[in-house]
Amino acid sequence: MAKIKVVVVDDSALVRSLLTEIINRQADMTCVGAAADPLVAREMIRETNPDVITLDVEMPRMDGLEFLSRLMRLRPMPVVMVSTLTEQGAETTLRALEMGAVDFVAKPRIGVSSGLQELAGDIVDKIRVAAAAHVRRLPPAPAAGTAPVGGGAHEAPRAALPRVSTEKIICIGASTGGTEAIREVLMPMPADAPAIVITQHMPPGFTTSFANRLNTLCRIRVQEARHGERILPGHAYIAPGGHHLRIDRSGSNYVAVVEDTEPVNRHRPSVEVLFKSAARVLGPNALGIMLTGMGADGAQAMREMKDAGSYNYVQDEASCVVFGMPRMAIQCGAAHEILPLTQIANAVLNRLASTPAGVRHRI
Repeated sequence: MAKIKVVVVDDSALVRSLLTEIINRQADMTCVGAAADPLVAREMIRETNPDVITLDVEMPRMDGLEFLSRLMRLRPMPVVMVSTLTEQGAETTLRALEMGAVDFVAKPRIGVSSGLQELAGDIVDKIRVAAAAHVRRLPPAPAAGTAPVGGGAHEAPRAALPRVSTEKIICIGASTGGTEAIREVLMPMPADAPAIVITQHMPPGFTTSFANRLNTLCRIRVQEARHGERILPGHAYIAPGGHHLRIDRSGSNYVAVVEDTEPVNRHRPSVEVLFKSAARVLGPNALGIMLTGMGADGAQAMREMKDAGSYNYVQDEASCVVFGMPRMAIQCGAAHEILPLTQIANAVLNRLASTPAGVRHRI
């Protein structure tokens, strides 16, 4: 079996050396080159034709994001961002993902050598996932502060949502490739959409910027979930990085529970935690959406949602960056509909507009 060929691009000689050593320790991958700046990397990519690139952001001669933009426009390939700036400036990370990077690892600001060794497992796992990812030229996202307008690709159906639909809750789970997939689902949602709760695999320090970015683009209000707050229509609540999010009931209200308990399926936040709570608390008042991501987190719990009366949508393979979590949800029998990413939001809204009150969906 051919090894995954990796090119490391980083202006730090120490980081280049460490990443090369970590990669070459793996039986299934090899570092075929290490470049100190994007101009050297450009020639190295031509010569070695790598399967994956690890890319720093702050480098001489050409900014890493500028290089990524050119790369994804001219020769799209899997990129994993590895940069201190992705930890200090989450906006930079989100911009890289928006431009087509598959995933990111935030190297520590101090203790780089020991820190990268501790992250070695995470780094090589993400390289493996990136090597199998579907990478494509992506259109630019709308500029921050630009509200969706009529006539665009994201325009929501104009059918009025019945009041009962606004009492339902949409539950979304995602991992690798999920930041842009979530944006695609949220932007068409009208201001009176049902409440939306979201678990995206993301470390601490990034979900605040992620929520703020989405909030500038969407009609609904998007925010990090806060423990104990009411879950309201017209709002989307994102699980804070490093914390689980689940739904509970307080009297006649649904509330968010944010907790720092043990990882589930190696993740915190975990989609499993959110979806299990939806099955238990929401039953037929839930609509489930499983988006792109590696692994199987949330698949079995999504089947529990279906068994409890939820109606579930799963992203199809062709539109996924990584068809892991959706594949497992389908194999578990959790999906009612398997759709391209661009069709999911409208399918949800059309169902809400046509579902009468008090109907429990038959399986």
